[in-house]
Amino acid sequence: MKLTLSGKFLSTAACVLMALSAPAMGVAGDTIKFGVAGPHSGDLASYGLPTVNAAKLVIDKVNANGGINGKKVEMLIEDDVCKPEISTNTATKLVSDGAEVVLGHICSGATIAAMPIYKNAGILVVSPSATSDELTLSGNYPNFFRTIAPNAAQSPAMIDFAVDKLGLTKIAIIHDKGDYGKPLAEGAKKHVEQKGKGEVVLFEGITPGAMDYSAIVQKIKQSGAQVVVFGGYHPEASKIVTIMKKKRLDTAFVSDDGVKDDTFIKVAGESAEGVYAAGPQDNSANPLAAEAKEAHKKAFGSDPGAFFEGAYAATVAMLNAIDKADSTKLEDLKKVLQSEKVDTPVGKINFNEKGDAIGVGFSMYVVEKGKYVVVK
Repeated sequence: MKLTLSGKFLSTAACVLMALSAPAMGVAGDTIKFGVAGPHSGDLASYGLPTVNAAKLVIDKVNANGGINGKKVEMLIEDDVCKPEISTNTATKLVSDGAEVVLGHICSGATIAAMPIYKNAGILVVSPSATSDELTLSGNYPNFFRTIAPNAAQSPAMIDFAVDKLGLTKIAIIHDKGDYGKPLAEGAKKHVEQKGKGEVVLFEGITPGAMDYSAIVQKIKQSGAQVVVFGGYHPEASKIVTIMKKKRLDTAFVSDDGVKDDTFIKVAGESAEGVYAAGPQDNSANPLAAEAKEAHKKAFGSDPGAFFEGAYAATVAMLNAIDKADSTKLEDLKKVLQSEKVDTPVGKINFNEKGDAIGVGFSMYVVEKGKYVVVK
C-alpha cells in the first residue's frame, strides 16, 4: 500500500504500540528494516527515548495502512548511551541485523563515531538532533541528513541573543570538551570576534561528569562576565547553575539545545529559573506538530520530550522517500529527499546537497515557573 503523507496520516490514532524490547514480526526480506539509534538509558536517555516514540507513532500508522509498497516497516532499536565508544558497536549491530535506513544518532560525538560504519554499508542516516558542523559541512558523510539546523546556525543565535537581546557584552564561554560542546563554543567565540560587539572574558573547557564545578564558577566570577554561554549537555549545566545560585552569582546563563530539556529543569530545580537555551524552532503554530504531540499524549500519556518533532519529521521524510523511490538504496533515497518537499511537524521540508533540512532553525527559550517557554 502506498504511503499517504497527509494531515489525516499524521493525526490518525496510533495502533497498538510495541514494547521497546519486543522483537518485530516478519520474515527476512518481507519487511523494511528501520533502525533507531540513540541513548535509551543513562543520563541522556531523555534525549533518545522521544525519538523511539516518534518513530513508533509514524511506523504504526504506516503499518496500519498496509505498509509501504506491500511491506511492513520493522523497527530495530539499539541503545548507544550517547557514547562514541558504544555507538560504533550500535552501528555495527544495526548493519549486521539488516537495517536499511537509520533514524539517529542523537548526540554529535556518538553520531560522528558511527557514521563511517553506515557510510561503508551505504545506509541512509537521518538525525533529529546531531548539530555538529562536521556531519554535513565537511562533505565526509554523503549518507547523513538531519532535521535540525547545524551549530553554524546555533552558535551565532546564542551570541546574538546574549548581546543584542539581553544587552550583555562581557561573555564567559564554557564547554564540555566534547564533539558537540567544544565546536559550538568555538563557533560562539568566533562569532563574537566577527561581530565586533562584545568581549570574551573567559574561554575554558570543563571535565564532563565531575562532581564539583566550583572552580569554574569562581573563574566566571573573577572574569567579571555578565553572561555565561555554555556548550554541552544538561548534567554539567545543571551542576554549574546550581553552584552559581548558591554563590549568589548574578550572571545570566545562555546555553544550547543540549540543555533545552525538561530533565535539566528537574535536576537543577529552582536554580534553573531564568536560564536561557537555544532549541529547535518553535513549531507550535504548525498543525502537524500539534497533531503529533496529541498522538504522543494519547499513546504514552505524557507530553513528548526533546527532539520529538525532529524525529517525527525525519521518520516521515525517510518513509516518504522509500515509498516514492520504491527503494532503500542510498542514491535513490537522496534524490527524493533533496528534490521533494514533505509536510512534517517541523515544516514543509526537503534537504540541501549537504544533507541539512531547508527551512529549519533555532528559537530561544527561557525557564519560567519550572517550564521552558519561547522568548518573545
